[in-house]
Amino acid sequence: MHDLQCESLSKRFGAYTAVDSVSFAVPRGSFFSILGPSGCGKTTLMRMIAGFETPTGGDIRIKGRSVLSTPPNKRPVKMVFQHLALFPMMNVGENIAYGLRCRGENRADIARKVARVLDRVGLPGAAEKQVSQLSGGQKQRIAIARCMVLEPDVLLLDEPLGALDLKLRERMKIELKQLQHQFETTFLYITHDQSEALLMSDNVAVMNAGRFEQIGAPQDLYNNPKTGFVAGFVGDSNRWPGRALSVSDGKVRVAIDGGGEAIALAGDERIAAGGPVELFVRPEVISIGAGSGNGLEGTVESLLFNGASSRILVRMANGHLVEVGQAVMDGSVKIAPGETVAIGWSRSHGRAFSVAG
Repeated sequence: MHDLQCESLSKRFGAYTAVDSVSFAVPRGSFFSILGPSGCGKTTLMRMIAGFETPTGGDIRIKGRSVLSTPPNKRPVKMVFQHLALFPMMNVGENIAYGLRCRGENRADIARKVARVLDRVGLPGAAEKQVSQLSGGQKQRIAIARCMVLEPDVLLLDEPLGALDLKLRERMKIELKQLQHQFETTFLYITHDQSEALLMSDNVAVMNAGRFEQIGAPQDLYNNPKTGFVAGFVGDSNRWPGRALSVSDGKVRVAIDGGGEAIALAGDERIAAGGPVELFVRPEVISIGAGSGNGLEGTVESLLFNGASSRILVRMANGHLVEVGQAVMDGSVKIAPGETVAIGWSRSHGRAFSVAG
């Protein structure tokens, strides 16, 4: 069963197409993210689902029923905005109860529901607190509680972590995933932050220029990108322009611009011998030393320590800068800037994608 389905959904503003015939389905009780750069159409898509924008074409169904003619306040969806939009003149309990009062529910039921949802978001007894007394993470949970007390079929979240500082944002990623499991409600989340989408989601749709490039589990998008855009946008990648020398059995031999060759998996079916390609290799699969099938040589430019995300930057003879991730950064590997090193990676860890002429 799907809580949300969009079929050939489009939105045009004059000659500009913001959303171009997008189709997808969100399984019941799942965490589904739409990931893409600013201006790709993801906010317009969410506003159509919420009812704030009228589609130019296509259909939106919630639990199998079209909601195109249903006004926003009658749709079984609620939305958490980036800036949360809590009422500063109301205390926590009044903020959460607002939608229930608009429905005309009695005081006893409202008090019971507010207490229950506060307990579920980990803030029992906070009903009398003022919004100004809350931390950023607590405000986030109250914004979610205000929506969830109305028991929507789908909760829409429009980059709700964007205004938080880095440390709090990292913690709230985990809390949001836990809240989604706790409420067993379908979450539709939009973001330009790949780490948010990969960490929290059951499935992710990567959006570019109004279209979905690929939909899949985070592991699939990361390990098996279907387009060069997905390979470059999801996760970190070294990327080099080049030319396909030959294509055989799903592998392509690439002549890297400026010098060097590598064997990679063919990322798409449009690659032809002699055609322009881009080669993508993730930093964590590259190591200092000979690789299994691919190897280049360069000069260590700098060492960047960042715990598990530490990198060695190696400048190749052709001028390309390579991020190398498979290196021990605790001092046991003695590599210094200016040193000449060999780097390598397995052929199966590279992806080559055709480049439109």
